[in-house]
Amino acid sequence: MEKPDLVPDPVGQDAQPAGELPFVAPCRALPPLAALGWLRQGWSDLKRAPRQSLACGLAIVVLSWGVTGIGLRLGSYWAVLVLMSGFVFVAPLLALGLYSISRQLEAGERARLSRCFAEQRRALGNAMVFALALLVLFLVWARAGSMVHVFFPADGGTDLNQLAVFLAIGSAVGSIFALLTFMFSAFSLPMICDREVDAVTAIVTSVNAVLRNKRAMALWALLIVFLTGIGFATALLGLALTVPLLGHATWHAYREAIDASAWPESSGR
Repeated sequence: MEKPDLVPDPVGQDAQPAGELPFVAPCRALPPLAALGWLRQGWSDLKRAPRQSLACGLAIVVLSWGVTGIGLRLGSYWAVLVLMSGFVFVAPLLALGLYSISRQLEAGERARLSRCFAEQRRALGNAMVFALALLVLFLVWARAGSMVHVFFPADGGTDLNQLAVFLAIGSAVGSIFALLTFMFSAFSLPMICDREVDAVTAIVTSVNAVLRNKRAMALWALLIVFLTGIGFATALLGLALTVPLLGHATWHAYREAIDASAWPESSGR
């Protein structure tokens, strides 16, 4: 499939000294309905490597059940917060496995979980830096949510107008942090899997690509919310299918949107 045209690099590729890597990888201009094509390609990868893909999906389901069960048993908000913080560290490694599967299939190879594990080990450091960035964002998000409760205490009455204001402010705050999380993670982990690149460069590249393709990425975000919602609506069982589908589709989104040719391919090839 022909790649869309590149959007000029905001840093200025021509200003880079010879042999020096750019601060951010250039991105391509995406058509508004590009996300539909990513899902088709992701479904194709899932059908070509069903056992490997569903193994990653089932791992997500088991971990999600474990976090939910322990949190409910402890019955503590802070316990759930700590457990979810730990999950933020583990989830990127599972996502790297799905990107590795798509990467192997793209290269015309048979998808092997052993290769996935090898690439996960190679990218462990940068994946943990990425997870740490998400963790900091998650903790700030939790603190912002608690601050909203300060101004709207739970025992403050049942006035409908006050409740409406509380829900509006809480939703607005949550939307801001959800948007930041989406921008950080849209393309960064596939880039870390594909290239010898540091986490900061991958995150900045991801944010830049999202901001320069707002319409296409808005549709992609809606599809992610919809498919993830299906997974939660089925007592998390649906995540075994929707997470691999989204993971493979994310790989194709990265390949279509980002030109990371300035960085060497990862040694996992």
